[in-house]
Amino acid sequence: MKIIYSLFFISIFLSCKAQKAPILTKNNDGNTLLWEVSGNGLKVPTYLFGTFHMLCKSDIVFSPQLQQALAYSKQVYFEMDLDDPKNTLGAVFFMNMKNSTLKDLYTVKEYQKVKSYFKDTLGMGLELLQKWKPSLLEAMLYPRMMPCKNASGVELELMDIAVKQKKEILGLETIEFQTSVFDSIPYQIQANALLKTIDSIAAYKVYFEKMVQVYKNQQIEKLQEIISDTTFSEGLNNDIMLKNRNQNWVIQLQKIMPLNNVFVAVGAAHLFGKDGLIKLFLSKGYTVTPLMNK
Repeated sequence: MKIIYSLFFISIFLSCKAQKAPILTKNNDGNTLLWEVSGNGLKVPTYLFGTFHMLCKSDIVFSPQLQQALAYSKQVYFEMDLDDPKNTLGAVFFMNMKNSTLKDLYTVKEYQKVKSYFKDTLGMGLELLQKWKPSLLEAMLYPRMMPCKNASGVELELMDIAVKQKKEILGLETIEFQTSVFDSIPYQIQANALLKTIDSIAAYKVYFEKMVQVYKNQQIEKLQEIISDTTFSEGLNNDIMLKNRNQNWVIQLQKIMPLNNVFVAVGAAHLFGKDGLIKLFLSKGYTVTPLMNK
């Protein structure tokens, strides 16, 4: 029996003693979307990557260093578990407003404008979307701001690689939680933002293209400036959308990181700023190193 237990613990030791962490090149100017979290008792590093939820597919390219970091990691955490059917097929159950409809939030003239835009530009009727949260409807306008027809998400392309490498895909939040975030922002504010986007779609397209270019250049400080532009971020509550979620994620990751080799991919807006993941990890005593990502 002792021999069996000895063999068991030896096998556990050998399985934990996986490939050594890759030696990745540091990026000295800090302009990068790929970061390494180490120290503070961690035996293996965690990799942190900032994503963009929708880009032209041709713009989504993963650097050799990022691919090394991903290959080393055993678990990949996204904002939510993207390969869980409950987070895709079940999403519709959490998209509706509570005790409100779009018609309740607009004047007759405003509602007609929104209805006409969705029908004439997007080819969609609003009849079946009456109870959808306006912010979720606004997200449907993003493809109209893009210079291509073949769009994809950075997370989706990353997940495709991770699945092929047989990585475990996990999420920091559920779809129920993510959609409930929009219940914390008054529906009227969301409705106003949707109408403003429709009224200023040309200006928003320029804004969106600028944001994409800064993201591709990995200039996260400039990205922070653009996202903070109140001209285009009306109704965005940073405490609800970013700060509170970042704090919750760090609490989770502090328990997760010591157990496994982890790659974390979340929206780039979550990385920077005084309430961003980088500063939060630093405040907890970790070493956070910018890595070359070209």
